[in-house]
Amino acid sequence: MLNKLSLKVALIFFVFIMIVEVLLFSVLYTNLVSNQVDEVLEGLLARGSSHRDVLEKSFDDITLNHVALMETEAATDVIITGKNGEVLSKSTEATKEIIQLIDHENSINVSHAGKVIEDRWRTAPYIATLSPIVIDGELVGQVYMFSPSDAVQNVVNELTRQFVIIGLLTVLLTIITIFILTRFLTLPLIHMKQVTERMSTGETDISLETTSRKDELGELASAIQTLASELEHLKRDRNDFLANIAHELRTPLTYIKGYADIAGRSSLSMEERGHYLDILKEESEQLTLLVKNLFALAKMDQNQFSIAPEQVKLCDSLEKVVKRLHPVFDEKKVMLDLNCPMNVEAFVDPERFQQIMLNLLDNALKHSPAGATIRISSEMQQGVAVVHVSDEGSGIPVEELPFIFDRLYRVDKSRSRASGGSGLGLAIVKEIIRLHDGKINVKSRLGEGTTFMMELPGGKNNG
Repeated sequence: MLNKLSLKVALIFFVFIMIVEVLLFSVLYTNLVSNQVDEVLEGLLARGSSHRDVLEKSFDDITLNHVALMETEAATDVIITGKNGEVLSKSTEATKEIIQLIDHENSINVSHAGKVIEDRWRTAPYIATLSPIVIDGELVGQVYMFSPSDAVQNVVNELTRQFVIIGLLTVLLTIITIFILTRFLTLPLIHMKQVTERMSTGETDISLETTSRKDELGELASAIQTLASELEHLKRDRNDFLANIAHELRTPLTYIKGYADIAGRSSLSMEERGHYLDILKEESEQLTLLVKNLFALAKMDQNQFSIAPEQVKLCDSLEKVVKRLHPVFDEKKVMLDLNCPMNVEAFVDPERFQQIMLNLLDNALKHSPAGATIRISSEMQQGVAVVHVSDEGSGIPVEELPFIFDRLYRVDKSRSRASGGSGLGLAIVKEIIRLHDGKINVKSRLGEGTTFMMELPGGKNNG
């Protein structure tokens, strides 16, 4: 239960909001209590000053008794003393605490505005104020006003009760709000979790409604949706790849088994047996090449396919490849034209570069008729080595161009055995070029031929 994200988020929000609310309520409560107490004290002082003003105008027994009579009907009390501290008039009996307070304050000079002489409402039984009576510049007496501390305590208690009620309501509303917000935030995450669990079981046909959101949750949902689509694509590619591999392995094995049975017949002449053994050799070589290419692609997928780049003069490497392939091209009556300036250099693995060229030229040869010319050219463009391989073959349909670098993909499936290709050569070419931080593109027109253009890093001398 405690491991749920929604609960963790809710607890974090709740603790943070509670801390803020407690601080704010404490400050507000303290200020309000202080203001309420000050208001009561100021009111008591103002009442005493009002009596003082009346007495300064008429300081006689009638007025003294009238003031005392007024306070007997009020919640407050008054004691009026003479200049020597003797009691002239009072609305209540003076307690021991009141007498001590009067005796203490009588010896202290007080301004005409008066002052609060007891404000300890929490511990003292009274709060009290003093207003001096001054006639013709001479102090003639004092007006002492008293109010029971219970009155202040009642005000504070009522304020406390209201704060407790408001605080409890605030906590309740906070809990409800946090619950709604956390559910709103975590429900999409819970849905995504359920979707990813379905994906882990192999289901990739999923849909997330939150992909339309323009926030981080929407971005996460879009990423999961994209991942599901890519997994579906990979699953489909894997199935197709396995089916194609099975077909590619079955075909040469069928040829090998069939021709082996024929070659084993005792009725065959030595010439016929030699012919069938040559076919067996070609098929076994084709099978070996297929397995070798598959192994190379597997190493690339596992990031175990290593390259050792160095500064290479491409012209030297291209001439070696052309010299190596000349017999094969002559046999098929296809011309090889090489145009390579000596200043073209690239930072590549020489062996892997020759592997790229052998694959591209082998592919061009398979699709070129007798009498055609295959052209190889290279040049430097802004520090990048660019190599073109152009043929005059049948060309590739535009709709097929995006897929020709896919594994086991063939443009003309019906010619796969006749041309001897496995559909892995161009996939290997693209991966090797990618490992060199290069690029390869293709342009083609039906009936006119195809041109492959690769870009390779020029290296430190051309960077």
